Amino acid sequence: MHWTGAEFRAHGRAVIDWIADYLDTIEGRPVLARVQPGEVRARLPALAPAHGEPFADVLRDLEEIILPGITHWQSPNFFAYFPSNSSGPSILGELLAAGLGVQGMLWATSPACTELETHMLDWLVEMLGLPAKFRSDTAGGGVIQDTASSAILCALLAARELATGWKANVEGVKSPLVAYASVHAHSAFEKAMMIAGLGRAHLRLIEAPASGGFAMDPSWLERAITADRAAGLVPFFVGATVGATSTGAVDPVREIAAVVRRAAPGAWLHVDAAMSGTAAICPELRFIHDGLEETDSYSFNPHKWMFVNFDCDCFWVADRAALIRTLSVLPEYLRDAATDSGAVIDYRDWQVPLGRRFRALKLWFVIRHYGVEGLRSLIRGHVELARVFADWVAADDRFELAAPRVLNLVCFRVRGSDALNQRVLDRLNASGRMYLTHTKLDGRLTLRMSIGQTTTQRRHVEAAWTLIRQTAEDEA
Repeated sequence: MHWTGAEFRAHGRAVIDWIADYLDTIEGRPVLARVQPGEVRARLPALAPAHGEPFADVLRDLEEIILPGITHWQSPNFFAYFPSNSSGPSILGELLAAGLGVQGMLWATSPACTELETHMLDWLVEMLGLPAKFRSDTAGGGVIQDTASSAILCALLAARELATGWKANVEGVKSPLVAYASVHAHSAFEKAMMIAGLGRAHLRLIEAPASGGFAMDPSWLERAITADRAAGLVPFFVGATVGATSTGAVDPVREIAAVVRRAAPGAWLHVDAAMSGTAAICPELRFIHDGLEETDSYSFNPHKWMFVNFDCDCFWVADRAALIRTLSVLPEYLRDAATDSGAVIDYRDWQVPLGRRFRALKLWFVIRHYGVEGLRSLIRGHVELARVFADWVAADDRFELAAPRVLNLVCFRVRGSDALNQRVLDRLNASGRMYLTHTKLDGRLTLRMSIGQTTTQRRHVEAAWTLIRQTAEDEA
């Protein structure tokens, strides 16, 4: 039943060959999946097999049934959403993590899993130029979450406990707590409020006007906080965004921190830099982190723009004691001498789930393979491609830029109606030659060109621009 070592080697080589062939041919595949709802399931047997099947048959069905239903996120022509990119070193790191089968809930359950993670988070503090208070040798420290959504939830839960004097988990939330984020902040803030038992009605979405590049307006934040306090509510959490999903806008963290200190002292300030945080590897792009030393927590996703495959979010707190006290539960069956000594980190206390994978391994592989300078070169290349694309848009009278370009996201429109822009978007995506997504800015449908895939080069951006212009002309 179980594979022998020889069988595993043979099948493993076949899988590696399959992945290599897939990556070699991905550029020529239609970016969007070409199936209708239910089509993949219709090709699968109604019941599981009673007896094991040859592995070659599984690989054949992967090719014939599964692959047509795949949207190719690793295509160099994927310009939608934000990238969820990968790389060879990351894939192999993930493979080794699966082979080791580590459950890293405690230091004792695999010391290397915990200590490599702590060390990688400290490396990244230096690589990104983050405040020293986020290092593990201070009162703070970092942890790898699955996504930025989990980081936001953990920060918000810690803020809730601080605001209620650690009674929320015991007596329930009785104080009318309110939180704040930009109107362009990720929906994860809203979901976190729901999960924390505070309700979406207690999240204030603060104006982020076009005149300010769609970044949060600190004056509107202060007005909202002041009004809530006058109404007897308790401002307890503020979420700033570095690289908003719709526009790539960067909230003015330093000014927001000043408002929090002045109008809501004691409130927790979290910065979500899920996509754009990687840019800070480049010293000249660290303007996005201005004021970060005034914050309580910060997170970004290496699985978006740092060539580490999904999932891998890096989350730091200035005071790890608050986070641990919020999330720690210690049943007898998890007690051990190392934990009792207080000399080790047990990352189960830094997240919602108990179990955790060996995510640090793929992060380590990527950093060691590319090196800091290699990563900088790739990031600078993507930012430059976005600048060039934005210049092409600005120079063509048929198009308009819909928001300032900050890093690698360009928001633009065909001059005309929303219906025209929708038709252009639909035709571009139906072509199979590229994939774009949209947003709405000031009520207008806007196209988003996100440049950050691992293998995207200038020729791919040039081909996309040619197709965009041709399609806009056909639909005009």
